[in-house]
Amino acid sequence: MADKRDYYDVLGLQKGCSEDEIKKAYRKLARQYHPDLNKTPEAQAKFKEINEAYEVLGDEKKRSNYDQFGNADGQPNFEDMFGGGFSGGGFGDIFGDIFSAFTGGGGRRSKVMEKGEDINLQITISFEDAINGATKEIPVSRYEKCSHCNGTGAKNGTEYNTCPDCKGSGRVRFTQNTFFGTTIREGVCKTCGGSGRVVKEKCSQCSGKGYEKVKTTISLKIPAGIDNGQVLRMSGAGNAPAGDGIPGDLNVKINVTPHKVLVRKEQDILLDLWMPFTSLLLGEKITIPTVQGDYELTIPELTQSGTVMRLKNKGVKHLNANRYGDMLVTIKAEFPKTLDRKTKDAIKSLQNQIAENSYTKHKDLKSKI
Repeated sequence: MADKRDYYDVLGLQKGCSEDEIKKAYRKLARQYHPDLNKTPEAQAKFKEINEAYEVLGDEKKRSNYDQFGNADGQPNFEDMFGGGFSGGGFGDIFGDIFSAFTGGGGRRSKVMEKGEDINLQITISFEDAINGATKEIPVSRYEKCSHCNGTGAKNGTEYNTCPDCKGSGRVRFTQNTFFGTTIREGVCKTCGGSGRVVKEKCSQCSGKGYEKVKTTISLKIPAGIDNGQVLRMSGAGNAPAGDGIPGDLNVKINVTPHKVLVRKEQDILLDLWMPFTSLLLGEKITIPTVQGDYELTIPELTQSGTVMRLKNKGVKHLNANRYGDMLVTIKAEFPKTLDRKTKDAIKSLQNQIAENSYTKHKDLKSKI
């Protein structure tokens, strides 16, 4: 033992530690230095050392001998440890638990539960439905569990036997030779394809597949405030799995048709309101559309072009919240494209009547030029 590190030190423990502390330390280090996950040159030697330490400290009798005499009375070497197939002494159980973290398998086999494939589609709704919410009936073609055999693939749902190879679990263990020795892995049973059943006589409805394609209609509730490009997910409304398990999901992408004059920006609604310049000079009341219906907007006299008027809570409802955005109305002056002589003379007369000092921004600019 003079050429070996102290086994407690290898696992980062103190003498007198509990059995649970030994197992916990071993699991942590085995994950860190397992050759399948750690490709560094020192990982192989470190992994060997960790296993040797646990083989001794994880066994009550060997640990007692080690604590008293400094050896375990015939401790196994690395090749024996892997060649022995992990059976007995508690080592196989814990290594199976650790290996499951790498492969997705498990030390204790259980029934494989699959998830069916998702269904992805998209629908187009109106601007108003996106703002106010709606319910849409959507035709969907999907795979469902066969109603005649209850998904077993067997005639009447009873003409099958439990798979003799996996004993109904759907998974089997197998050995694999690697550079480090023989390891035990777990995978889908090839005999039954993971179903755990061997069909004696196939279901005539689904030809033994256990599922069938069905056309159905799904009621989709569209929440108020949904935006263009967002996706609604309906859990369990997708395709049924080929074996035992749960259906996939239905994912519906929402496309929203644009409004004639209103523009949405997140939860706010924007409107460019073009008005005759005379209406901005004299003021006016005008009815405008909002997402909540028509609204009478008062434009004060002498309103400047480019003025933004904010209508609080006249915007879009926040998803899953009782709050609303605002409506932003940008006032824009429009001038006539043509003028007759009589109108020009009237404007010139008006121009002469208005003092130049009334145009404060123009006056300020002239002073700086």
